[in-house]
Amino acid sequence: MDKFCEAVCAFANDLPNYRLPGYLLIGVNDDGTLAGMHIGDEIMQRLGGIRSDGNVLPQPVLTVQRFPMPGGDVAVVEVLPSDLPPVSHKGVIRIRVGPRKGIANEQEERILYERRVALAQSFDARPCREAKLDDLALGVFDAYRREAIAPETLAANHRSQEQQLASLRFFDPGRGCPTHAGILLFGKDVRFFLPGAYVQYLKLPGTSLTDAPEDQAEISGDLLTVLREMEARVKVLIQTAMRSVSAMREKLLPDYPEMALRELLMNAVMHRNYDSNAPIRFYVFSDHIEIQSPGGLYGEATPENFPSRNSYRNPVIAEAMKYLGFVNRFGYGVLRAQELLKQNGNPPAEFDFDEHAVLVKVFRRPE
Repeated sequence: MDKFCEAVCAFANDLPNYRLPGYLLIGVNDDGTLAGMHIGDEIMQRLGGIRSDGNVLPQPVLTVQRFPMPGGDVAVVEVLPSDLPPVSHKGVIRIRVGPRKGIANEQEERILYERRVALAQSFDARPCREAKLDDLALGVFDAYRREAIAPETLAANHRSQEQQLASLRFFDPGRGCPTHAGILLFGKDVRFFLPGAYVQYLKLPGTSLTDAPEDQAEISGDLLTVLREMEARVKVLIQTAMRSVSAMREKLLPDYPEMALRELLMNAVMHRNYDSNAPIRFYVFSDHIEIQSPGGLYGEATPENFPSRNSYRNPVIAEAMKYLGFVNRFGYGVLRAQELLKQNGNPPAEFDFDEHAVLVKVFRRPE
């Protein structure tokens, strides 16, 4: 599959700027004759999984079709040019060089990045005009790029700090300032530039917001700090007790599955509207937990098709969370959380949508 992923990555980058789809054919020899293959559902699912398995970033736009023919089956993967280049596979940027694929050099990366700046519309990719390079903790960025970039690429890297940041969409060289994603991930004072970029945490003894809280905090800082503190708070609030699972058996079970809460919190951080001054609200009541994320459903997602359809309001932040290990696969967080809740005996999470926010309620496991 690595070979197919590399080809998808190269087509998505569209270095010649044809703005036309690229096609990957499985079941066809180099001379155009059919290879006599049988292409089953497993291969089709693996080809379709290239879009969301997290190895090709930002996510490519592709479709997969199978064509049965007398001389064998053919699978066709259509890959659209990305509006957010450069696209990388496992940290390596691939391009088409004539009839073959190759690894982009620094000049080719710069061309792809400049094209992305011209095309990008997402808030996290836009320049934060009030900020300067000195507003970033460059030591944190250095640790991040070692996670995000392939070692062989780092070894051959002779670019300036600004160019390194720009290649990962954290700096706008044309305006000489960090992007909002750069501030969110590496900013020394994130809330000075993005006042709503924090999590408001409350732990209440009852079921009403009017109760005096047992614990409260404003979780803020760079994104890695925020994510790690939220993970720590989730671990502390979960209580495990011996519960009856049948007439003759008892088992240690938590009141909430830790990974389900983690998935829902990561989802809120990834998809929230960072242009809003409102924080993410993480409220723990005696019988349920509420997570409210600023910004309604985005793009193709609607209350009717959620969570089977999704669009990414913050593709640069989504990519960074994948590299940092907080997201394993895209588009599966809510589905996975619901399955974990079911396995633990909790009621399904309830979602409430409006144009300003997404609210999820997670209910404690019944005694």
